[in-house]
Parts: sequence; C-alpha cells; structure tokens
Amino acid sequence: MASAKPGMSKAPSGRERRQHPRAEAQWPVDLLLADGPCKARLRDVSRSGVCFFVERPIGLMTLLQLELELPAAPGAAPRTIRGAGAVVRCERISPSLEHYEVAVFLHDVSESDREALDDHVRRMAARA
Repeated sequence: MASAKPGMSKAPSGRERRQHPRAEAQWPVDLLLADGPCKARLRDVSRSGVCFFVERPIGLMTLLQLELELPAAPGAAPRTIRGAGAVVRCERISPSLEHYEVAVFLHDVSESDREALDDHVRRMAARA
C-alpha cells in the first residue's frame, strides 16, 4: 500500500479494497428489510457482495436478506441465490430524484451460491 507520508498509510479506494471480481448485472433483486419487503435493480454482483439501485435510502450497516435469480449458464437452469448482508454504502444518485445506489457485503451465503456467483462473473468476463 502506498504511503502519503512516512508513517501514514493512504486508505485504498473501493476498487482496490475489493477482493473478488464483479460482473455487471441488470435484473431484479428482492430485499427483505426490518420494515418489510422491497424491490431493487442490481447493478453488479460478486461472490462477496452486490450493488443495486433502490428508490429509498438504506442506512449503513443495515442488515437485510436478499433473493435474486442468477441467469443460467448455457444448457443450465437459472439459479436462485439467497443470502444476507450488511449495507456498506448508500449514495443518492441525484439531488432531484429519490434514487440510491446501495452496496451490500454478503456475510451469509452458502458456499455453493458463492461458487455460482463466481461462475457467473467468470462467464461475463469471458464475453467481454
């Protein structure tokens, strides 16, 4: 990690902190928050997190459950991914719209679902 001054470390940017590659995603995700269900639209996915757009703010460190339908690999059926995570970022997209970009760290997802997410990311990278 680069240092700004001797003895002081510079915080890594979001992209540098990421441990796993992401793939663009543009399909629905169902959220379950403490106050009830909510619909959102995915922006990207990885084995350790998701980013989505939603029409309300969700507080940092809010715990939520989610469910999404992962597109099928050729010759396979779509896969439902279920898990739970914590909001690590929530940014309003525009001052004139109630529309937010939210990033969630997935702390409770089965290993087989994580592997399915990895496979999806690899397939998308191969197409690029």
